[in-house]
Amino acid sequence: MNLEQLVNDLSKQPNKTVALAAAADKGVIEAVHKAIRIQLASFILYGEKHELKQMLADEGLIESPSLQIVDAQSEQEASRMAVKAVRNGEADVLMKGMVSTSVILKEVLNKEYGLRKGKILSHVAAFDIEGYERLIFVTDSGMNIEPDLTQKGEIVKNAVAIARSIGVELPKVVPLAAVEVVNPAMQATLDAAALTQMNKRGQISDCFIDGPLALDNAISEKAAEQKGIQSEVAGKADILLVPSIEVGNALYKSLVYFAHAKVGGVIAGAKAPIVLTSRADSSESKVYSIALAVSSAK
Repeated sequence: MNLEQLVNDLSKQPNKTVALAAAADKGVIEAVHKAIRIQLASFILYGEKHELKQMLADEGLIESPSLQIVDAQSEQEASRMAVKAVRNGEADVLMKGMVSTSVILKEVLNKEYGLRKGKILSHVAAFDIEGYERLIFVTDSGMNIEPDLTQKGEIVKNAVAIARSIGVELPKVVPLAAVEVVNPAMQATLDAAALTQMNKRGQISDCFIDGPLALDNAISEKAAEQKGIQSEVAGKADILLVPSIEVGNALYKSLVYFAHAKVGGVIAGAKAPIVLTSRADSSESKVYSIALAVSSAK
């Protein structure tokens, strides 16, 4: 499975609906146009109606049965309406448009009508790297700053659910560290060993976890063999669990800017998947993110 195959597979299935908050952004509208053209999803766009109609006309997207516009006079109102649409079952996926992350997350976490479900929200990115035979998932590079052991366990569960939704039945998870041995002075190694044991005892299921492992031994069977690491996970990782947001951010951007990897990302752990792309993301990346969210939507 790669990201293009995921898009192609989903385009043959019944459409899910995406509630897009504050949709008046050129890059977002481009992604919406492509998603509708390939029948990836239907959309409800929330924002100032006249502005949205003009942007859609400029994009050549005037009328479509897969598109609905709902007037909203502020980013707060657009976010609130989009969240409520997902909560009420009118849409399957929430997507962020031209609105700050803090504003839309405030609505997501609203106790009365929000989408809070699990113990933690976390970002899951799927990377399609040229020359690499499978997708690599990285978590969490965008939400949790320095998660503790309990939070890491929840982050793993969120990532496993996303991986399984696209057909990775038993994802191999590596909690990353700088070394392969437990060192009491390095918290990442202690947490990795604990997560491995939690997996063996069934506290974290539907996956295989082994760590601590450094990045080379997580993704390269040759590197793992050279170090004499005996593991069903080493060199075969599907999911890389990073110890902090700094590591995740650097790894994410290294893959995008150095390796020119294709990427789609989603926020998991809510009642529905959330697409939280940035303005710097390409329209292609936004489409991949929509696909990942649609695939994981119930």
